[in-house]
Amino acid sequence: MKYVSTRSKIAPISSAEAILQGLSSDGGLFVPEKIPRITQDEIGELVNKTYEQRAAKILGKFLTDYTEDELGECTELAYNWFDVPMRIPVAVLIQDPKNPVAPVGNMELWHGPTSAFKDVALQMLPHLMRMALQKVGETKKILILVATSGDTGKAALAGFADVPQTKIMVFYPEDGVSKIQKLQMVTQTGDNVNVTAVKGNFDDAQTGVKKIFGDKKIREELDKLGVKLSSANSINWGRLVPQIVYYFSGYVELIRSGQIKLGDNVNVCVPTGNFGNILAAYYALKMGLPVKKLICASNINNVLTEFFATGTYNRNRKFFKTITPSMDILISSNLERLLYHESGGDFKQVSRYMAELNSLGKYKIDKKLKDRLDKIFHAEFVNELETRDFIKRVYGSFKYLLDTHSAVAVAALSKYRGKTKDFTPVLNASTASPYKFTNAVLTALEQPVEGLDDFAQIKKLFDMTNFKIPRNLAELSNKKILHADVCEKDEMPQRVLDFAAK
Repeated sequence: MKYVSTRSKIAPISSAEAILQGLSSDGGLFVPEKIPRITQDEIGELVNKTYEQRAAKILGKFLTDYTEDELGECTELAYNWFDVPMRIPVAVLIQDPKNPVAPVGNMELWHGPTSAFKDVALQMLPHLMRMALQKVGETKKILILVATSGDTGKAALAGFADVPQTKIMVFYPEDGVSKIQKLQMVTQTGDNVNVTAVKGNFDDAQTGVKKIFGDKKIREELDKLGVKLSSANSINWGRLVPQIVYYFSGYVELIRSGQIKLGDNVNVCVPTGNFGNILAAYYALKMGLPVKKLICASNINNVLTEFFATGTYNRNRKFFKTITPSMDILISSNLERLLYHESGGDFKQVSRYMAELNSLGKYKIDKKLKDRLDKIFHAEFVNELETRDFIKRVYGSFKYLLDTHSAVAVAALSKYRGKTKDFTPVLNASTASPYKFTNAVLTALEQPVEGLDDFAQIKKLFDMTNFKIPRNLAELSNKKILHADVCEKDEMPQRVLDFAAK
């Protein structure tokens, strides 16, 4: 399997090379030349496998320059950090008691070391990258450069801390992440890590990182220091490809629990910001997973909802800070990969769209492309009141706690079912532990939070619900703050050079 750019005709490269580069030199994202297929029999064979075995099987379809043993080693090392044996359990909820044949499988993606779905990929990526360095004979240090809206940063830091031949630098919006998310990052240990706040929002941080990747002069300066840039955001193929696995795993978990039979259709609902997680579901669908519809759930920063409704992507709008900070995004980078695939690999067209987005802040796709997307996607957005309401409703009905992002997905699913009367069984991507957003969750449950710090809120939520507190969060209050750097967005390039020189 070879990889090409979404923006120009480059010579195809191996997956190891794509993982190390992160972003193509033309500014495009790496995509597989073709999407591999999986048979129904192969899906059936996953039912009695461990998560690690399922992951190695799916990854092997895309990472053909890695051996079976290498992928087995990567998966074993990546997922032994998780605190449940199945790694990603599926809690089955029946959202509509009047229609008990329409289960909602809440796919718990947050049992890793940082209690968020990013762990699934970001504990795998360092091992894929470590082996990739050996495969291509690279001797320079790799500097992992990350912009985060909350969860990616800590998950990447945890994965790459003290990994040989790597350094990692994370930029986050100074006031754009939750207190727990910030504390997880600024307490990160490791001789090769740096965490810096950016004065601005996530789009400022992400745009700054993308500009650094595209700046030839910075690359030349880094080369003199014996350092090469790479990425751990979902723009890196090695970060995105492990996410494909959990849709297959979730599907076979529904088979194991007797909710569906092999070959039955499911819908997939994903709370969406940068479009990486739902794009992974798209790849699973294209591979052959029986997915009927992908439901794209957004908060009030509803740029994606408007895009799927109108065909126009327009980031020229008011930016809202919400109780779902990981979704507070106006530039959904991974959408570019979807446009490439559904346009038949028309990199010239994709390049034009991205140029218009950069210069005008918007672009409009043609009718043929929009018609193709309409067959696959349905989009809904959810406001703050609806988000809180569904946290309360789900807890009241099932004594099950949702975090704010997962509640957006469940609320969007309810809207979808109300409009379409489509009660196909659903895999709902539950992307974070409710203990990462205790203020919003307690408020939704009509519990007073005034005067309580984050850790008192965690204790209160546990005392009220007896919902297990993830170990990493329980230990967080005793950790020392190690990173206090703050910079303006135009200072980001120099901060990168300063860190690389250390």
